Amino acid sequence: MNNQNVLNELRSILPSAELKINEPLNAHTYTRMGGCADVLVFPNTLEDARAAVEYAYQSNYPLTILGKGSNVIIQDGGIRGIVLNLSSLKAIQKEEEKVIAQAGARIIDASEFARDSKLSGLEFACGIPGSVGGAVYMNAGAYGGEIADCLESVLAVTKEGKLVKLTADELDLSYRHSNVEENGLLVLEATFKLKVGEYEDIKAIMDDLTEKRETKQPLEYPSCGSVFKRPPGLFAGKLIQDSQLQGTRIGGAEVSKKHAGFIVNIDNATATDYLDVIHHVQQTVKEKFDVDLEREVRVIGEPPEKP
Repeated sequence: MNNQNVLNELRSILPSAELKINEPLNAHTYTRMGGCADVLVFPNTLEDARAAVEYAYQSNYPLTILGKGSNVIIQDGGIRGIVLNLSSLKAIQKEEEKVIAQAGARIIDASEFARDSKLSGLEFACGIPGSVGGAVYMNAGAYGGEIADCLESVLAVTKEGKLVKLTADELDLSYRHSNVEENGLLVLEATFKLKVGEYEDIKAIMDDLTEKRETKQPLEYPSCGSVFKRPPGLFAGKLIQDSQLQGTRIGGAEVSKKHAGFIVNIDNATATDYLDVIHHVQQTVKEKFDVDLEREVRVIGEPPEKP
């Protein structure tokens, strides 16, 4: 794949999209890490996103989807092929008791829009840092709620570039899982079915959750959020804390001293640093408690070239 040729072809297909080649991805992730994308595409319309998927499929080019980059580690070798960043697709609207949000919108913004529209059901998402598309992709959740509780349907594009509307049931939502990736789908828009509520009641819940998040989570450092899934009947953070791993550091990555479930970038960490800390934590917890910690965070891209 010739990056410049691909860029030129995409310019003719997507005249309104922003396009970059060999773009460092550390500026596009919450961890502030990651190598370069061969070709990075910022579609400005849903049709642009659909057409980009169709182009990648017909050209047999690898395609990677990136939202807000909040629950992902991009390896230091970067990403080959086309990276589709949906952050410009962020429109949110109300339709009766529903909130319809494009995939690039922050799920926090969708939660606040619902509050301001006096609609209840998205309060739990007021502190989740990712995009709407990413939240659907992983059935994101917090403080006892999850996307599956309020998602009605999605507008998605298949890997062949065809638009489809799917109900929440068709996405097979379970704990931190959907079938979006395995079915080769790209979520473009999500419809949330909510309930009418009182603004002050909704705001009070969100204010309480925000205070808990700010008090307990290490928001002062870049991170990918909660790194591990919750083991059945246990808590990953408690296992890591009891393994005396808080403060463990490799390179610029460290197990947070504030919340053991987070690994933070405290000093220009590389993705390799981050992954080395993850593996060390998994190995230590396995040795001490015979529990296998499963990553919640996605790892994508290529490892760095060996010297």
